[in-house]
Amino acid sequence: NGVVMKLSISLFFRRAFLPIVHHHGYVAPIPEGHRFPMQKFHHVFRILMADSVISSRKGQVFTPELPSWAALECIHESVYLSKLQFLRLSDNETRRIGLPQTTEVVQRCRLETGGTLLAAKLAFQCGLAVSTAGGTHHAFPSYGSGFCMLNDLAVAAKWCINAGLSNRVLIVDLDVHQGDGTAFTFENDNQIFTFSMHCEQNFPMRKQKSDIDVSVQEKVDGGGYLSLLCDHLPWIMDTFHPELVLYDAGVDVHKDDILGKLSLTDDDIYIRDSYVINAALKRGIPCACVIGGGYSKDIITLAKRHTILHRAALRSWENI
Repeated sequence: NGVVMKLSISLFFRRAFLPIVHHHGYVAPIPEGHRFPMQKFHHVFRILMADSVISSRKGQVFTPELPSWAALECIHESVYLSKLQFLRLSDNETRRIGLPQTTEVVQRCRLETGGTLLAAKLAFQCGLAVSTAGGTHHAFPSYGSGFCMLNDLAVAAKWCINAGLSNRVLIVDLDVHQGDGTAFTFENDNQIFTFSMHCEQNFPMRKQKSDIDVSVQEKVDGGGYLSLLCDHLPWIMDTFHPELVLYDAGVDVHKDDILGKLSLTDDDIYIRDSYVINAALKRGIPCACVIGGGYSKDIITLAKRHTILHRAALRSWENI
């Protein structure tokens, strides 16, 4: 099957554009000065267009649909989803999420989840797909946390399993914060493997148990970080044998990120993203990528930093 997958991916790459998933609804109104950089999603798309990472010709950009509330129940509890749907979260629940409880914000979180789900579907068809959002890994089945209302990675992974598209999904979470919601959700699920490499001295203070957690110390630079990644990822892929990789490429590992505490540069992030994508593709494993976290008062610089993922993916796409 691996040989067949490699052949089909190779043939597709020679005749098509890299699939990009985007929806203008990824942005919703929030109070001015809010800590969550909502506008970055518009700027990511604009920069990708301006730099010709996204072609002006039709057929490269895919628009997700809203996943139904029933579809989200593959991960999230119905009582929690009902609270989201009818805007009935308590003040404490809303405060824990850190986003305002509005129809627009809830809809954008559903669209973001739909985007990751669509990227996963496209990865099976095309080999590789990248969203311009996603990575809401702090949401638990019964509550949201850390700017995450819904866990898009968990929903996409479980949906692919339930739909029979895959028997084994690997979630590679390289956001600077542990994917605690994802780890908790799949702690006893042997079909979904969670690999989180995160800063130990960072949110969340109470960590969950991923299948493999790699705790990175503060101020670690690109060399040290990439060495840790190379020590773990090939072994995981070659022992778990995933049939899909979901990659959370958070840029909050960057030295200038205001919440990060690590010391990676733009070049380090490009090398990291290329390494993960190529590790999947050379093994014939479909790979769906999301942008993950990133925080800066300079929204344009932050958005361009997020596009490192798409540039790395495009190079892998062209070189396959």
